[in-house]
Amino acid sequence: MIFLPHGRLAAWYFWYFAFIGAFLPYFALYLQSIGFSAGRIAVLMSLGQFMRLLAPLLWSWLADSGGRRVRIVVASTAAALASFSVVFLTRDFVGLLIGLAILHFFWSASLPLVEALTLGHLAAHPERYGRIRLWGSVGFIVTVTGVGFLLDAAPISSQLWVSWALLLGTFLSALTLTETRGHSGLVAGPILQVLRQRKVVFLLTAGLFMTAAHGALYVFYSIHLVAQGYGKTVVGLLWTLGVVAEIVVFLLMPRISALVSMRKILLACFALATLRFLLIGWTAEFVGLLVVAQLLHGASFGAHHAATMAALNRWFVSGQQARAQALYGSVAYGAGGLGGALLAGALWERVGPGITFSAASLLALLGLILVWRGVPGDSAGTAVR
Repeated sequence: MIFLPHGRLAAWYFWYFAFIGAFLPYFALYLQSIGFSAGRIAVLMSLGQFMRLLAPLLWSWLADSGGRRVRIVVASTAAALASFSVVFLTRDFVGLLIGLAILHFFWSASLPLVEALTLGHLAAHPERYGRIRLWGSVGFIVTVTGVGFLLDAAPISSQLWVSWALLLGTFLSALTLTETRGHSGLVAGPILQVLRQRKVVFLLTAGLFMTAAHGALYVFYSIHLVAQGYGKTVVGLLWTLGVVAEIVVFLLMPRISALVSMRKILLACFALATLRFLLIGWTAEFVGLLVVAQLLHGASFGAHHAATMAALNRWFVSGQQARAQALYGSVAYGAGGLGGALLAGALWERVGPGITFSAASLLALLGLILVWRGVPGDSAGTAVR
């Protein structure tokens, strides 16, 4: 399978999200261990979202206009690997700020381009997207669990070396990717004509609120659980549980979407996300409720992401796909992720985890209202197949 386009894409997703599984849940703990405040941790952890505001749009425009998606993925991943070395050279806030900003500028190029490549290789079968993308979830599970076990026995700094090795794996995997046959290198467009549609505006804005709601989770979830007395192994297992739920949803999406409209799927995702963040904020001492909250990741991320990807694939033509994916990344994961992380950083030390995660729940509720008001249930071509 690895020599086929789908297998190569699956392998790339594995390595890409394996790095995230080693970096995202545990780098905040590293920053805490070297004495950074919650505000500074939030700033450094939100650099990825900040760079996703504009950088992916530049990379995707170059890719759509020149047909160089794979070359850009390879070059940007190599640059990300080189710039990650800053974590071994300094513990100074400004030094880490500059180095990690450069890292995320290049790292942000990869995912929207590979998403467009994946949908291009799938052609008329976008419902198979989840079965390729789930390998990213597998990679995340392997590393978030493994690093959790490792950090209960080894220094927190060992997380940095694991992350570097996984970045190297991502780069080597990028070398195996191939361009989509039907990609002509010409810009299809005008993309603004699609962007102005009410359903697109409301879907993208709802995605912004959903990702903003996850800001507290991505920055402070591990810190929150460790403060409650949980070991890093348990923290890793809880992260893993959420991603297992995500994988199950990716596998079931073709069946679910054949029975349920995209609008109803999205409404359920936002409703369950609203519940999830309340559980994390107020019931962290009850491990059973934390398990329930992590299982809801299958809805708050998995089903929401798959439904959104399918909608973008239907609403934008082939030559617009990289820009559409990058725009979604900029709006949702850039503006939304940045705003959510900074909001969580501002609230954490002032009002505590309960109110911080309640604010996240409110953001998910706002997304629910947007879907309810702006994403129709009977739009031609918008249902997830």
